[in-house]
Amino acid sequence: MLIRKPSDLRYSDVTPKEIYLNRRRFLGASAGLAVGAGALSVETASAATVKLNAAKSKYTTDEKITPIKDSTTYNNFYEFGTGKDEPVERAKNFKTNPWTLTIEGLVDKPKTLDYDAIMKAAPLEERILRHRCVERWSIVVPWIGYSLSELLKQVKIDSKAKYVAFESFYDSKQMLSSREAHIQFPYVEGLRLDEAMNALTTVSVGMYGETLPPQNGSPIRLTVPWKYGFKSIKSITKIKLVEKQPPTTWNLSAPEEYGFFSNVNPKVDHPRWSQAKERRLGEGFLGQGIVKDTVLFNGYGEQVASLYNGMDLRRNY
Repeated sequence: MLIRKPSDLRYSDVTPKEIYLNRRRFLGASAGLAVGAGALSVETASAATVKLNAAKSKYTTDEKITPIKDSTTYNNFYEFGTGKDEPVERAKNFKTNPWTLTIEGLVDKPKTLDYDAIMKAAPLEERILRHRCVERWSIVVPWIGYSLSELLKQVKIDSKAKYVAFESFYDSKQMLSSREAHIQFPYVEGLRLDEAMNALTTVSVGMYGETLPPQNGSPIRLTVPWKYGFKSIKSITKIKLVEKQPPTTWNLSAPEEYGFFSNVNPKVDHPRWSQAKERRLGEGFLGQGIVKDTVLFNGYGEQVASLYNGMDLRRNY
């Protein structure tokens, strides 16, 4: 239903050319940024993004893709503000190249990748996936990236490893403090190893045909579409293979509200609101959003339900 044979079209192919090209503009001197030849900017992004070539993918959907404006201006990125409209402005000067990603822990071949190595670690493909926030809104995004498993296979995981821990970049000089954001930094997340190795777990380096804008977690983030959005950690600098379940930021902040697994589940409510329905951004009258029924595992049960066989999904929320 949600994953089908690759079509012959990508997002940039089906979008009318004049609309697709108008989303980009050369950054002029007024932007205050030194932009290399060929660097282009998404209209709603706040820093230069560059076009990416990505192959078509079996990971797609017939659902309407969310307008780029909604996906890039309505964001949760607490390092750059607690309001949805703050990250696009506050992150506009966030520099992501040079960048370093370290993969360490229970591995035989730990490695450190720079920006170019991250982009070339595996063939890029476009994956059109749903994103469901725990706050009951959702979007459909044409991400560009590759399976996290392709990256992890390169370090030869030790048999003792049971979990994967992730850590975001943090710089107090250009980001909010923990006191201002009301959560601890650096932001940390985690997956069980079998979740991390599932082909649907995506290392995203781009969206809408271009590299990620800063407010969406550039230069590298996770996309775990069957879990609530806060599990898809942004601006990753460290991946560590560990034996025990790692701490996660929102679970540390409010363990009774945000569990380690945080799978999308309409039958397990948040303590303060129902999770039975969601608002799809960018659809309906004047793009104000339409209300939809939420589906278990965000509709990706065929790909991931077997990971949780025999598990009490209410207790392991």
